[in-house]
Amino acid sequence: VSCGGGGGACCWALPTALLCAYGFFCSVRPSEPFLTRYLLGPNKNLTQSQVFNEIYPVWTYSYLVLLFPVFLATDYLRYKPVVLLQGLSLIVTWFMLLYAQGLLAIQFLEFFYGMGTATDVAYYSYIYSVVDLNLYQKVTSYCRSATLVGYTVGSVSGQLLVSVAGWSLFSLNVISLTCVSIAFGMAWFLPMPQKSLFFHHVSSQQFSREMKVIDCKNGSAVQDCPDMQRTLVEISKVLRELWQDFLQCYSSRPLLCWSVWWALSTCGYFQVINYAQGLWEMVLPSPSLEIYNGAVEAVSTLLGKVTFSFLLTGAVAVVVVGHIKTSWAMWGEVALALFSFLIAAAVYIMDTVHNIWVCYASYVVFRIIYMLLITIAT
Repeated sequence: VSCGGGGGACCWALPTALLCAYGFFCSVRPSEPFLTRYLLGPNKNLTQSQVFNEIYPVWTYSYLVLLFPVFLATDYLRYKPVVLLQGLSLIVTWFMLLYAQGLLAIQFLEFFYGMGTATDVAYYSYIYSVVDLNLYQKVTSYCRSATLVGYTVGSVSGQLLVSVAGWSLFSLNVISLTCVSIAFGMAWFLPMPQKSLFFHHVSSQQFSREMKVIDCKNGSAVQDCPDMQRTLVEISKVLRELWQDFLQCYSSRPLLCWSVWWALSTCGYFQVINYAQGLWEMVLPSPSLEIYNGAVEAVSTLLGKVTFSFLLTGAVAVVVVGHIKTSWAMWGEVALALFSFLIAAAVYIMDTVHNIWVCYASYVVFRIIYMLLITIAT
């Protein structure tokens, strides 16, 4: 087994396995498909207006506000601390989901969940700092497979425990809290990366020379700068690099196209998964009828990451996509146009045909296509 350039003596398999285990346990949350039902039920006793208009939007805007600062902090802190922050945020989220009461408390809960989702960037970028460049495609498929398998296990177990064993939704939240706590514990064993994309890729000797040149230009004595000045100069340098990379990257038409699609499709994806359970509650009120939200989430995840030729399970398909050598620059825009149209059609049908099974089927199609395209884009 070869070792990554940034991992020192630690081979690439160890951090990859630890990160995949972390991603798996973070995703085993059997209560998530029943979140809307839980909030509207006797445990929290919230109204539909409160849940959809005052609670769920807190997560959306928290995620938006935190995304860029978290991105910079992830690189500056070298990934692992932000992975730990994600695990801690999820623990706080599910602890509050169990014991917090009232509108304001649940809104704070949504803020911590927004932090947990914004810090996903640390999970998906950590591995690139400890493995070689030629392993990027492979480890990307492994890390995404781990989260898919975890999410499928969580959804299936949640549906079985509710429909077959008759467990309460409170008990499902206890299981979710246990799983994210296990993930948080495993994150402590991840090796600390020695480099990152922007802040920690210049050697200290070179950086010291750059600092001395800056000191000379400012007319000060040639000496080591205080830590604060050093940090400010480094941040300024990184922001200039980011701007130069931004100009260079988006001068590429295919990259610009994929990036715009990523932004718009992810926005739409969050909107759909955020309010799909609310739509299902309107079509088929759950307090008096059996619902299959967990099964639908499991099926959509299991079939998600299909290849173009075969309908595989999500975990297998994402690994296959990780090993396929395809010219996405040539065929990517055609695939984007075709599959984005199918996504839009699935969402339109789910909203207009008020039949619960049609809603479920459209949601499955929507998630399958989105997860396939997002893996290709990655």
